[in-house]
Amino acid sequence: MNTLQTLEQTAPAPFDEAQKTYLTGFFAGVQQRAAVFADLFAIDPMVSAPVKTAAEEPPEPPVLTAEERIKLAEHPLDAYHRILENARGNAAPDREDTFRFKWNGLFYQNPVHDSYMARLRIPGGQLKSFQLREIARVAQDLTTGYVQITTRANFQIRSIKPKDAPEVLRRIQSVGLHTRGAGADNIRNLTCNPTAGLDPAELIDCTPMIHDLAQIIISQREFYDLPRKFNIAFDGGGLVSAAEDTNDIGIKAVMLDGEVLFRIGLGGATGHQKFASDAGVVVLPAEIVPVVTAMLRVFIKNGNRSNRKKSRLKHLLETWPVSRFVEETEKQLGRPLRRVPVESTPMIWPSAELPHPQVGAYEQKQPGLHWLGVSIPVGQITPRQMMRLAELAENYGSGDIRLTVWQNLILPNIPTAWLETVKKAVEKMGLRWRQTNVASGVVACTGSRYCKFAATDTKGHALALTKYLEKKLELDQPVNIHFTGCPNSCAQHYMGDIGLLGTKTAAGTEAYHIFVGGGFGKNQACGRQVFSAMPFDEVRTMVETMLTAWLENRQSGESFQSFTTRHDLNALQVLFCG
Repeated sequence: MNTLQTLEQTAPAPFDEAQKTYLTGFFAGVQQRAAVFADLFAIDPMVSAPVKTAAEEPPEPPVLTAEERIKLAEHPLDAYHRILENARGNAAPDREDTFRFKWNGLFYQNPVHDSYMARLRIPGGQLKSFQLREIARVAQDLTTGYVQITTRANFQIRSIKPKDAPEVLRRIQSVGLHTRGAGADNIRNLTCNPTAGLDPAELIDCTPMIHDLAQIIISQREFYDLPRKFNIAFDGGGLVSAAEDTNDIGIKAVMLDGEVLFRIGLGGATGHQKFASDAGVVVLPAEIVPVVTAMLRVFIKNGNRSNRKKSRLKHLLETWPVSRFVEETEKQLGRPLRRVPVESTPMIWPSAELPHPQVGAYEQKQPGLHWLGVSIPVGQITPRQMMRLAELAENYGSGDIRLTVWQNLILPNIPTAWLETVKKAVEKMGLRWRQTNVASGVVACTGSRYCKFAATDTKGHALALTKYLEKKLELDQPVNIHFTGCPNSCAQHYMGDIGLLGTKTAAGTEAYHIFVGGGFGKNQACGRQVFSAMPFDEVRTMVETMLTAWLENRQSGESFQSFTTRHDLNALQVLFCG
């Protein structure tokens, strides 16, 4: 065999299109240092290229993470047949399929539970009564009945045996919902103001844009291959915030010279103590969906796929200035964006936000109609409650239901004549519609009962703390208390007035690091840690003491966030422990 034949037999096969797409991202960091690989895929270098010296050799591409190798070996959406195969034997998925099945919204809960959790996609948190009823029936018929409203205005159904997983997915799809792309390296549920289209103070109804973008994401396979998870939120203004500044892309309606436009924030990830940075552009509502899809393509192409700890959009923006990201977006669009200074007037948007407006009765922009916000304690809801709420929405409203990022639920379009009837029906179910200054602002992640990452029983502790505080204190202003069980911060502890991050003491006792002073929107701030690893048995009395110190030492009308921000940590510790 001659040398050429040997080379031809040992030369690597050409890259296919999927591999080229992946490697484009891998080489992005090298390209930032001005290296050029335009002809990387054009020829086989082992056969056709001249021999190069070591100094001329291009740097090796970064090593793929294990997760990227799993995706490259088989696209996760192509693994659905094994969900069916596993169901026939009620078998658990292997390690790789545990990751792949998340593309179909199935999360295997081992070692905490030998079952799946199914996470839905409900764009904007908007659904119909018949959809809510079927979700309830699925949970009742095929699981233990444990359903959660998430901090992305979504539902999670837990305790699904492998044998029942296909039926759960089929029944969800039968009512026009689905679970595709609900986890792992995908664009998560799109969120917006839960009162979009209802709120008399909003600048614009973001619902059409949410639905258009959701349909693109659902329909185009390119958007099922991100370097890491990605959150997008729209805020059209009004009484109920969407907390858009905590998202990878946060879209905020502003008024400029009498025209409603959108400003865009980039790289929010409050679990990493990072709010979205303003991109310095304004976009017409009719153009926002193409702009966002262009931004997604820039991230897909250039995000880090070699280090899972550096793979969010915020990490790309740590290596690129925001201006470069905007320039790359313009290249994708094929046209320039309208630039405005970050400090310009449109950053001061009209704000009518109220504390805890996701709970309570409010007049809509539509004359004679109201929305009623119902408090769902830490997002835990039973199938029976879901079916009754669906019935109320049908009988007294328009059949619409809205979920909120605060883990609550809104019944819209209730005529004035029926409002008191609906309030009484909600109370009869054991739920609250009246706003309270503690319970309405308590948020908690899944916790250790169902999540292997959580160090503490966040939901159980949140309910216990709420009950304790409502017995001990009467607050004249609302506070937000966020419980999260691990540093992933699904409940965004950094943005609560009081944030509690689960941990364990040296003796293995469930405990919390305590943060104070967080906020979002016009009160944007990351909470500061004031205490470490405090056992939960002590947390209850400490939070009571903290709130009492605020009530006794605040300036006139001062909020808890303003009070804690006004003091340094040493002063706060003295006040709270004195």
